Amino acid sequence: MKLVCTLACRVQTTRLYGKPLQLLSIKDNISILEYLLDHLAATSEIAETVLAISTGEENTPFITLAKKRGLRYIIGDEQDVLGRLIAAGELAQADIVFRVTSECPYVYMEGLPWCIEEHTKQKASLTAILGLPEGAYFELINLLDLKKSHEEGESRHRSELCTLYINEHPELFKINTLTLGDETLKRPDIRLTVDYPEDLIVVREIYTALKKTHEFISIKECIEFLDNHPQLNALNNWIDSGKGRIW
Repeated sequence: MKLVCTLACRVQTTRLYGKPLQLLSIKDNISILEYLLDHLAATSEIAETVLAISTGEENTPFITLAKKRGLRYIIGDEQDVLGRLIAAGELAQADIVFRVTSECPYVYMEGLPWCIEEHTKQKASLTAILGLPEGAYFELINLLDLKKSHEEGESRHRSELCTLYINEHPELFKINTLTLGDETLKRPDIRLTVDYPEDLIVVREIYTALKKTHEFISIKECIEFLDNHPQLNALNNWIDSGKGRIW
């Protein structure tokens, strides 16, 4: 079983331009995407990370970053995000795709071994943990099931809602949703994703306060910090994400 992270990358957005390339730390000159890539590279369960980059000259910085870090990448249709993720998975000969969005610096990596175990044991098509802060979650999806989604779905299923077809058809796919045992992590009211300028302020403040050498900031630490700084949390916790970007 080969687990590969496929990261959809593009600068165009209706909200905050170039979200993954926004600096998480101005002082350290590290972007949201770079911090995420560092965490992925330090996660032994993930065999490889492949960037699924959208067409367009404005997306050249992602190619530059991939070459700088020695990462493989593919370039594909801007709207067909699902197709790009599939192409990235195929390039790396993945069995299972680890999917996060590239504008989320803090991900619940601690839960990955558990998810892999349950995904394999349940012979699932898709496995995800429920209840985490917005932007902290990830999905494990069989590459073959992503291909099936692309072949049988409509254009809306090939958008950034890459697992929409799977979730709409539980009769066709084994969907495995896991519930956290640690109640303190069940905080869907907290936002750790970056879609708006307010989100960027929040993740930057977390990084400045909690950054460590050779370690990554945990979701539990993020939650505790925001609970201890309610005014900071109030900057973005009012934002309604609407239909989940991953789900």
